[in-house]
This record gives sequence, structure tokens and C-alpha cells, in this order.
Amino acid sequence: MGSSLLGVVAVAVCVLAAGCGSKSSGPRREEQEVAAMYTLPDPLGEHEGTWLAWPHHYEYGEDYRDGLDPTWVSMTRALVGSENVHVLAYDAREVRRIQALLTDQGVPLDRVDFTVHAFEDVWIRDFGPIYVRDSSNALVIEGWGFNGWGEKENFVLSAEVPKAIADKQALPYVDLQQDIVNEGGSVEIDATGTLMATRSSTLNPNRNPDMTQEQMESYFRKYLGVTRFIWLDGVAGLDITDMHIDGFAVFARDNTLVTMSDDDLSEWGVPDHDIDTLHAAKNAEGQPYTFVTLPLTAKNVTTTWGKQLGYKGSYVNYYVANSVVLVPNYADANDIAANAIVQKLFPDKTVIGIDVRNLYAEGGMVHCVTQQQPR
Repeated sequence: MGSSLLGVVAVAVCVLAAGCGSKSSGPRREEQEVAAMYTLPDPLGEHEGTWLAWPHHYEYGEDYRDGLDPTWVSMTRALVGSENVHVLAYDAREVRRIQALLTDQGVPLDRVDFTVHAFEDVWIRDFGPIYVRDSSNALVIEGWGFNGWGEKENFVLSAEVPKAIADKQALPYVDLQQDIVNEGGSVEIDATGTLMATRSSTLNPNRNPDMTQEQMESYFRKYLGVTRFIWLDGVAGLDITDMHIDGFAVFARDNTLVTMSDDDLSEWGVPDHDIDTLHAAKNAEGQPYTFVTLPLTAKNVTTTWGKQLGYKGSYVNYYVANSVVLVPNYADANDIAANAIVQKLFPDKTVIGIDVRNLYAEGGMVHCVTQQQPR
């Protein structure tokens, strides 16, 4: 996610390296034989903590920062009872400001720590560390290339963050930044090793101009332990992310795929043939998914200062922590219904609605600004 508005539908021409709308017959034999060197732990598994990149004023000004602070306070308050909260802060001055803000709001700091490193914007899901396990089950940090969603936004400082965190935590670091560009929010991976993504984002020439789908799959197999792929075409240019998957389709427990109704997917901009592909999806064991649908908001979203965004909000972009689930809320009539659906998905956790209206004006929701660190 980035600072442009999400959901503004633009006329877009799909110019993908793999061919827009191309139907994959599956990986070639040599790609099937690529051995996994690293495996991504189940994102719904136990966490050591959650990473947040705290809003600052250095890139977009104090109004931007002040409008987002309440959302970060709410997320931190919800998470400290579940796990550690690792805050990425721009500088030492920001650390002091954030500590004072949390203390003033009654949020305990005993499970909050700070890492100081400059970064442009808050979307740590896309530029932050990717924690994987090696063949000995030891944690390793991977740094996948980040170029500001196809060089649409500043990104140089943010791209340095995974290495800085690996150094601080004294964890081995795998540097993929010269090989491949891939944002964390552009892929969803379930517990059986199935990856779901849109070609419009992952295979867009503005990220990986010379890479084929088979080559991309080889990286995912080797560095994330993926064994099966669900490719949607997506729509290049629809938003700054070129249609990240985590805005409209995510995996849940028990072979469940959480998405929207067909009508809401169409309103979100998902092409009809992608909706068909989604419904036909199977996991790595060849089993069809059980579908659960979340609504869009009943009305178009309006920020806390009264700005009318002109489009509805998604509840699919939630974040699952150890004992809580943070669900984007919009002061909308559908908040209660969406929270209840997510609660049924995770009956052993407490659903907490997080007001993301101001964040949504900048392009994303809860999942976009969180990153799990496995236990």
C-alpha cells in the first residue's frame, strides 16, 4: 500500500511480462523440482511479536502524522495484551514522542520496544522483514526488493529496513533485493504452502520487467517454501499497488478462503474471470476451499475530518495476532456484521475493531501496516 487513494478505479491497460490474462498450465518440470531452502511459517501461527512502522512528519507533514497517530495507538493497545510490539521509529526524537503519546493514552510500554531507522511511509507489510525458517528450523530474515510499488513513491530508506532489523536482532539475512521485487501485501500464503497473488502487481514490468511467471514461481518455491500457485490477473494501474491480493482475498484456518461476494468483488474492480479463478481454487493437497464472504462498507468512507473518499471500505484486510484479531472499521453500519463474521472464524481470539478511516484515505488498512514476527 502507499499514499495514493485505494479504490479509485482507473482505466488501465494490463501490460504484464507474463501476458495479461494468460492461463498458466502450471510450472515447468524444472521449476517443480526447485527445492525449498526456506519456508514461511504460517502467518496465523504463534507470533513473538508484531512490527509497526509509526507515522512521522518527515515525508508528508504533521497533519498526516497526527491524523494517523490514533490508529497506531489503538493497534498498540490491542496488541500489547497479545504479544510484543516492535515499533519502527524514524529517529530518537520520534521514539520519545511515541512513548509520551502511548503513556498519555494509558498504553503500557513493557511489551513495546523501538528500532530507530529512517523510512518514508508506514506500509511495513510491503517493505519490512520477511521471517522464514531454514532447513534447521532457525529463523532467518529475507529482504525482498522494494521499489515503491513500481517507483511510484519514495522508497530508498524503506528498502534498507529488513537488513537493519536483521542486524539488530543478530539474525541471518538473505538479500534478494537485487534479484526480485515483491511486496509482502502482494502475496497470500496458506498453511499448506499455496500462494495466491495477482500478476498485475507481482509480474508488473514496473517491478520485474524481465521475469517470467515460471521464474517468479521458482523464487517463491525456493525462498518461501511454496508448493502451489493461484494466479489472478488483477488490474494494473487500478491503485498504487496494482491490485494487491490482501485487499480482497486472504486465507484463514481450516482451508478457508475469505473474500467478498461476487458483486462486491466486481465493485472492488476484480475482473470476472479472476472471480471464476478464485472460486475454482484448490490448496496444495488438491482440496477446494471453503469460502467465507465479508461485506464492503454500507456507505462510501468518510475520514474523521470529513473528507469523502468516494468509495467503500474492505474488511478483508484484517490482521491475526496471538489472542486478538484487528479488523478495519469505518464507523459504518456494516462494522458490527463484519466483526461478527471474523469472530466466528477465530472463536479463540478477541476481535477488536480498529478505526482506519484516515489510514484508508492514504491507501490501506490494518494488514497493510502490520508484519508478524514468528515465535
